[in-house]
Amino acid sequence: MNKLLFQDKLIFVVYFIIVAGYGYYIYSKKKKKVTDTHDFFLAEGSLTWWAIGASLIASNISAEQFIGMSGNGYAIGVAVAAYEWIAAIALIIVAVWFIPVYLKNKIFTMPQFLKTRYNETAALIMAIFWLFLYVFVNLTSILYLGALAINNLTGGDDNQFHIIIIALSIFAVFITLGGMKVIGFTDVIQVAVLIVGGLATTYVALTVVSKAFGFGENALEGFNQLIKNAPDHFHLIFAKPTATSSQHEVDNYLTIPGLLSYACGIWIVNLNYWGCNQYITQRALGADLKTARKGILFAGFLKLMMPIIVMLPGIAAYVLHEKGMLQSEMLVHSTDGKVVSDNAYSAILGYLPNGLIGLSLAALTAAIVASLAGKANSISTIFTLDIYKKYIKKDADEQKMVRIGRVTIIAALIVSILLTWKDALGIGGQGGFTFIQKYTGFFSPGVLAIFLLGMFWKRTTGAAAVSGIIAGFLLSVLFNEYAPQLFGHDTWFYTAYLNSAGKYEIPFHICMGLSFMFTVLLMGAISLAGPKINPKALVLDKSMFKVDPGALAMIVITLLIISLLYVRFW
Repeated sequence: MNKLLFQDKLIFVVYFIIVAGYGYYIYSKKKKKVTDTHDFFLAEGSLTWWAIGASLIASNISAEQFIGMSGNGYAIGVAVAAYEWIAAIALIIVAVWFIPVYLKNKIFTMPQFLKTRYNETAALIMAIFWLFLYVFVNLTSILYLGALAINNLTGGDDNQFHIIIIALSIFAVFITLGGMKVIGFTDVIQVAVLIVGGLATTYVALTVVSKAFGFGENALEGFNQLIKNAPDHFHLIFAKPTATSSQHEVDNYLTIPGLLSYACGIWIVNLNYWGCNQYITQRALGADLKTARKGILFAGFLKLMMPIIVMLPGIAAYVLHEKGMLQSEMLVHSTDGKVVSDNAYSAILGYLPNGLIGLSLAALTAAIVASLAGKANSISTIFTLDIYKKYIKKDADEQKMVRIGRVTIIAALIVSILLTWKDALGIGGQGGFTFIQKYTGFFSPGVLAIFLLGMFWKRTTGAAAVSGIIAGFLLSVLFNEYAPQLFGHDTWFYTAYLNSAGKYEIPFHICMGLSFMFTVLLMGAISLAGPKINPKALVLDKSMFKVDPGALAMIVITLLIISLLYVRFW
């Protein structure tokens, strides 16, 4: 860590001791009680609403946000904040309508939902899919990007990169083996460090911009200079490309296709991630409805500030680079000299004074470790409850399953370490954020379709669900990879654009919308051809959707802030 001075290392060590010490305290306190699966995997009844909300954010914000979203801030600007601000609305929807359905029907895992609502086939297919996705895509990419970011910040080489990978994994194991109680309560510390360190980085970035334009250390003036010197980076809605549009404008539209993004893809991404994802919903499934709902709404409120932490530094890097002030060796590719936008966050960190570098390193590590721990726990939950107990050892007792869950955590992290060692999956070559979107986006439309219809339409059948899983994936592949070549570049339901690689491409969000629409139509047709009365319909009643005054206030405040943000940056 040759770029860190004593005070930076001291701050990081203090952070590590506090988190690890508190985690061990929680583990020791609850050790004798963690003898059943509900307690280990769900921390049943012990997480407060603020712990649930903090844990949701700590698990969501990781290296792909710090690095990838800052990179998008550098490349396209504030439009990328739509992912975060629409996520806040998606969390409201999940809190009001999704979570009551899960808790009323005693759902503890997503495959269990599919078995309860549909059949064993749908549950098994999705359990295997989620395990492969979580291990080979999510866990591996978080570990790789996190180690890469820390290694760049500390000026290390390949040997240090490998040491960081192992150290992050051990840190995550230390937290995760204590179960969801330890994860949930240590995440409160993690998210506090993440927010304080992230805001400190943003503040310094804005003061650097202010000084660059001769206004002294004035963060507010720095923000004004960002708007003045990069006006194209402060539009939430991109216009549809025309014949005179630049390639940069076309690529921006392919990433976030204007108003059409808000009609389909961005909702599918967020509702699937926040409402149909074991990794996320697991935090709330062990609580009562009032606690779970407030926790999710609190996470939605925290989401509003995430663009400030992870996006503004990227825009600041863009303005400084255009002014010729950014450390070019940290921003450009080492071999071809091209700008790599994913390096924007690391380049901004180079401006931090000593002490704050240590705090930012702690914030980045907090984000990485929290996500690793949460993802590993979800892998363990799905494997133990939905595969091991059902298909490998049906008579396993509670203590045996807890032991298997811990072994699964270690095994999953070992696999991820091996995959990141030489970047076996090519994450670095295509960018971490792109890597994750590429391999999860093909399944999101089908998964969301079977969950939404399963919850709110009693006629939906098991045959329709299995068909929806398969059709959603195949349709996503069709629209993303082959539709422009098979059906032409301009049809009545989509328009393909020539991307910077010279290939015609349909905007990714529109592909998801088309896949979702046709999957729902297919599932509807199959279900209507089935029985009129479905014995596997879920238990629903109107009272479970009622919102108490405290939760309603949180919803109103969140929606009001989002409205003001969109009015300002439309």
